[in-house]
Amino acid sequence: MKDRPPREEGHSPEGAGESLLAQLDPQRLPRHIAVIMDGNGRWARERGLPRVAGHRAGIASVRETLESSARLGVEVLTLYAFSTENWKRPAAEVNTLMGLLREFIDKELQKIHEQGVSFRCIGRVEDLPSNVVKRLRHAEELTSANSGMVFQVALSYSGRSEIAEAVRKIANEVAAGTLEPGAIDEEAISSRLY
Repeated sequence: MKDRPPREEGHSPEGAGESLLAQLDPQRLPRHIAVIMDGNGRWARERGLPRVAGHRAGIASVRETLESSARLGVEVLTLYAFSTENWKRPAAEVNTLMGLLREFIDKELQKIHEQGVSFRCIGRVEDLPSNVVKRLRHAEELTSANSGMVFQVALSYSGRSEIAEAVRKIANEVAAGTLEPGAIDEEAISSRLY
């Protein structure tokens, strides 16, 4: 990984207090931060609001987290946004979540691109509605040459399904004769994960 650039004097994430930032050692910040989006529905319920209000508040948090991470020099931000378990939610809620994802891309993509952020998706993206997949692929293509922070969004994601897919790839390669069984090691597995 590349060395971090020194933090400019007075350069700070919006909303963060200078005294807090002065305590941060940029060299000790993590290079990769992963965030699991959870609790939006509970947040809304505790405030007497509909679940969609919680999901909208979650989008605002994503924006703040993305901007702050980029300013702090974090190299990779992974957002676990929609697990395979989320498909079990009521159809109306899933549709709302997909609508919020489309809305986020439509509103934020240009800004993400202008900030030099590279947008990527991991997970079973092909399981999502085609109008969402189209936007996601466009976002990946548009930002593919950007050299700033990598912003990954995990969609229709499950650690177990990721491992199962990697094992299937290996089995297919062994069956095709392009991979020797003795060559299956940690690196072989790791290189086939998302």
